[in-house]
Amino acid sequence: MTARTAANPHPPRSREQRLRDTLDRLRDDLDAWVATASPDGTPCLVPLSFVWHEGTLLMATRRTNPTAVNVTPTGRIKVALGPTRDVVLIEGEAEIVEGTDLPIAAGDAFAAKLVWDPRKDSPWVYLRITPHTVRAWREVNEQAGRDLMLDSTWLVPPSSLDRSGLPS
Repeated sequence: MTARTAANPHPPRSREQRLRDTLDRLRDDLDAWVATASPDGTPCLVPLSFVWHEGTLLMATRRTNPTAVNVTPTGRIKVALGPTRDVVLIEGEAEIVEGTDLPIAAGDAFAAKLVWDPRKDSPWVYLRITPHTVRAWREVNEQAGRDLMLDSTWLVPPSSLDRSGLPS
């Protein structure tokens, strides 16, 4: 067996396998890196815990934190999951949702996965992120086929995968 190195990466995965791996990561991972920018362009990068629920990412932060403040005017946000050699990069639109306005099923899913329920704590708000673009790649040999979602449309519909129990 040949060792994997930067010069000898794993063989590229099919788009279907990348989608399976991405959906597994969305289901199982707890934390992600979240990037926003202020109106004057000052970047902000923070780790936040998340749940993937009904095709959106749901995160919580304090209403006064830069991440929540930055998404208010434009909604633009980027989220990265995984290590640098197995990344999922999501670009989308975030909206602020007060805990009292969050659908019960979404709040329950968040609380169950993260063992924390900020719904009744007023300094906390939810970021509900709707992906527009999802890309996944490991090495340079996967760069060409990294797009899994473009313009909010999965290039391989998750429903086409034989994956019972995975969120869409």
